[in-house]
Amino acid sequence: MLMGRNALYYEDYVLSIQRFNMVINAKPFLAEPYFFRGLAKFYLEDYKGAETDCTSAIERNPYVENNFSLRALCRVNLQNYAQAEADYVKATQISPQIEGNWHNMVLCQMEQKAYERADSSLDVMIRQWPKQADNYTLKAQIRFALSDTLKAEEWLDKALEVNNYEGAAWSMKAMVALNRGKYKEGEECLDRAILQMPRNASLYVNRALARFHQQNLRGAMTDYDAALEIEPGNYLGHFNRGLLRAQVGDDNRAIEDFNFVLEQEPDNVIALYNRALLLDNTGDFKGAIRDISAVIEEYPEFWTGYQTRAAILRKIGDVYGAERDEFKVLKAQMEKRTGTYRSKSKTRKKSDRNPEDYNKLVEEDTQQPEKEEYTSEYRGRVQNKQTDLVPEPMYVMTYYKRANGLSNYIPFHHRVESFNRSGQLPLPLYISNVETNATAERMQQHFQDIQAVTEVLGDSPETTGLHLRRAMDYYHVRDFEACLADLDRAIVLQPLVAISYFLRAQVRCAQQMASQSSLPSLPLSPTNEEKIVYGQALDDLQKVVELEPDMLFAYYNIGNIYAHLHEYAKAQEAYTRALEIDPRFPDAYYNRGVIRLLDGRTEEGLADLSQAGEYGLYGAYNLIKRYSKAK
Repeated sequence: MLMGRNALYYEDYVLSIQRFNMVINAKPFLAEPYFFRGLAKFYLEDYKGAETDCTSAIERNPYVENNFSLRALCRVNLQNYAQAEADYVKATQISPQIEGNWHNMVLCQMEQKAYERADSSLDVMIRQWPKQADNYTLKAQIRFALSDTLKAEEWLDKALEVNNYEGAAWSMKAMVALNRGKYKEGEECLDRAILQMPRNASLYVNRALARFHQQNLRGAMTDYDAALEIEPGNYLGHFNRGLLRAQVGDDNRAIEDFNFVLEQEPDNVIALYNRALLLDNTGDFKGAIRDISAVIEEYPEFWTGYQTRAAILRKIGDVYGAERDEFKVLKAQMEKRTGTYRSKSKTRKKSDRNPEDYNKLVEEDTQQPEKEEYTSEYRGRVQNKQTDLVPEPMYVMTYYKRANGLSNYIPFHHRVESFNRSGQLPLPLYISNVETNATAERMQQHFQDIQAVTEVLGDSPETTGLHLRRAMDYYHVRDFEACLADLDRAIVLQPLVAISYFLRAQVRCAQQMASQSSLPSLPLSPTNEEKIVYGQALDDLQKVVELEPDMLFAYYNIGNIYAHLHEYAKAQEAYTRALEIDPRFPDAYYNRGVIRLLDGRTEEGLADLSQAGEYGLYGAYNLIKRYSKAK
């Protein structure tokens, strides 16, 4: 059971399912293994299988909140909102203090358009958590759904009064302003929303429209570029950027945008006509005629299309074809003296397919408020949770590493390199803070190696290298208890090997973090158990730096442990020691910056984050943008 939970924490989901299967076969009356197997399936997006396992757990123990909340999330992903709501009702009865369950229950009620129930649930939440701004934002969203804009605005103002950094509230205020044609006010609200939600593409698209209406074409183009960088498949972004590029004469890149739109919607006649105009400008007359002909076939009374095709036909010498198109236009004008009505609006709705509006920017048919997301504690490893200020994870010694997409730093230490050359281990050790999972074949090899080493140790129990080798096998199959036993023995046999102490510290921390991964929420302050375990890890890391004073990764890990224990001064001191050894170590700058921000030392924290970004940890720039404005 413990090995399964360890594997689950380290995202070895298939291995964890195998472990929980063994527990279920041995003791099928236990509820816990069904819950954890369901959690593994949930991570693998097998929502139906996860729902079945949660049901089995509930049948065995109907008094555990986690069983109901996880099954509810599975049902949400299966779009079974009524049953999900019922599960959240049960979860809130068992543990009424968990706000996330109330939040998700309200969203399920809103999905079913049960606005009165949702409103009543929010009244309870506001009484219990009056300082949570998103509760007021949800109230506003319900008012929007009921077409009560004035009341919705009151709730938005209340949300911003509670928390002026509530991005969803600013986004909704922008929506109201844009619908009223107050584009400058809408842009200002979107500025605030983007500051808090910088990875939301729709916010950039909306701000681009607001800027376009204020004749700020350069700003609109910048926003479309940002939206497409975040969401490359955004339809509005490509279409509108194509129009703006055409206006400034960037014809070839405008064609690329319309090509993308037509790949998504081959029958989009407005995109076809715009591409035809651009192909004409770039000299591809046959392509332009092909596109315009397709538009005219769909809309035989699109007289502007006939005029454009006639002009292109003359360019290629087809005078007869040009005169035929021109005659059709002339005949239509004679039959109908009045001109075609053209809207004065600078934009058109997405569903509008009138080719006469080919040169208008597109906006959504109706401006809807940002859709709220379901909250979940089941997001994988602790360090992957989406919080504002989270240090980079600890460095470990492992057989399996993967490149950190956020950093180009290459961790190295001469002692690890010499240890690898000694040949005591079957695979080279790497120092990394981004581990990857072993393949099924490699996992089987670890189990075989454990068996082989155990047989050899039966004859030679005092061999340090074999204990270390088996410890690494146990580590990668997530059997931390057995791993620690081997490391303890290796240290007794050879007490001056720094790598053994480093490994023991990392396993102790890993075991403690894995034991917390199933909790509905992490404690705000460390528990006594944490203090004991992390204290032992700190003792091991202190021994490492005694034996290897230049082991900067040991100082870095010491800093991470102190940060977890909320001892920020000691954490900063440890990161500083690591930077004294290597002044180009981006993770230490990043973590020291995060700790300084948490400690209220904003200027110093931003300076550290700037250094982290300079040395390749580019995620630091997002924090700099957000917290320099907050300052």
